[in-house]
Amino acid sequence: MSSEGRVAKFHAPEILFGFGALPEAATAAMGLGARRPLVVTDPWLELTPWPGTVVEGLRAQGAEPVVWSDVRPNPRASQILEGAQTYHSSGCDVIVAVGGGSVIDAAKGVALVVSNGGHVLEYEGVDRVRLPLPPVVAVPTTAGSGADVSQFCVVNDSDRRTKVTIVSRSLVPDVTVIDPSTHATVPEDVGAATAIDVLSHGVEAYFSRAAGPLTDSHALRSVELCARSLDRLAAGERLSHVQLEDMALASLEAGMAFSNAVLGAVHAMSHPVGGRYDSSHGQINGVLLSHVVRHNGVVMPPDRMAGLARAAGVTVGSRGGQVTDRVADRFRDLSASVGIPSGLSLLGVRGEDIPTLAAHALDDLCMATNPRPVTLEDVERLYREAS
Repeated sequence: MSSEGRVAKFHAPEILFGFGALPEAATAAMGLGARRPLVVTDPWLELTPWPGTVVEGLRAQGAEPVVWSDVRPNPRASQILEGAQTYHSSGCDVIVAVGGGSVIDAAKGVALVVSNGGHVLEYEGVDRVRLPLPPVVAVPTTAGSGADVSQFCVVNDSDRRTKVTIVSRSLVPDVTVIDPSTHATVPEDVGAATAIDVLSHGVEAYFSRAAGPLTDSHALRSVELCARSLDRLAAGERLSHVQLEDMALASLEAGMAFSNAVLGAVHAMSHPVGGRYDSSHGQINGVLLSHVVRHNGVVMPPDRMAGLARAAGVTVGSRGGQVTDRVADRFRDLSASVGIPSGLSLLGVRGEDIPTLAAHALDDLCMATNPRPVTLEDVERLYREAS
């Protein structure tokens, strides 16, 4: 999008990236004043070496960590309240999140509640956080969410059966420690879904009405790395250091892009589906992405669509009008090649629920930066086309 006449700002945490970086999480937490840090993780990750490595590192440096692992996928507001109570009752001072997007979002929610009080859902919207949060160190163990570098916190509202988005500069972690080796323990289906999530982040950040030169380079690089990695995954290649590093870097690049450019209709439509059916966020995005690309491509300048095509590995010829369809087909085929379902109905979406889903999607914060305005009828149509 044109950046003429606009002044851009770019938020990012301190980033430590590379194989062997995991022990640096403890050092980072100690540097932020940790004496009794709350280590947030989930039950499955407790079966891997990663949280234990962080806990041992903290103890070795004189801290007394408290582990809270009661985080489930698509974290509920009630779980965040439990985490906040654990933080207060244990006298914690710093939060270290070791896990995927759900863990990091839960940790952000806990940090928000313990510092600002009230209920986490009260902060839905943009810039409603008033008081500073306790220091947060994020250790992402999957590619995908970008929560470790973003201004976003996504929480499941069980009463309304949708997801709510909280956006604030305060929610950017102080430090993110990215060790690609931690991604090696991710189950194959989860790895595929999170990779598609990365791809959708890059595409939507590039399409966004708030995109600019500071975000475009990160968005396109993430699409390039992710498409290449998905091709390898579809070909059945075994995970290598190169693949792990590429996906970790793609996730980081996409996270920095969408944190600052925001997203669009894919995520606005995905959140109600995930909240209502508790489905995989990455799989939902994989189903929706090609449909939204076709919808938005109508308003994208040809040179920008050509740039996205090249990043995705699509040959751009002289017949520019076909580029959007080829890009959409490429994303559809990438999703199918790694086992993403072909329609929302396979994820539990029922036709009679579409009007409710569409109403929630239209109200989602991410819809505000979609490049092509949408009506309720547009959203319903896209849901039905993707079903």
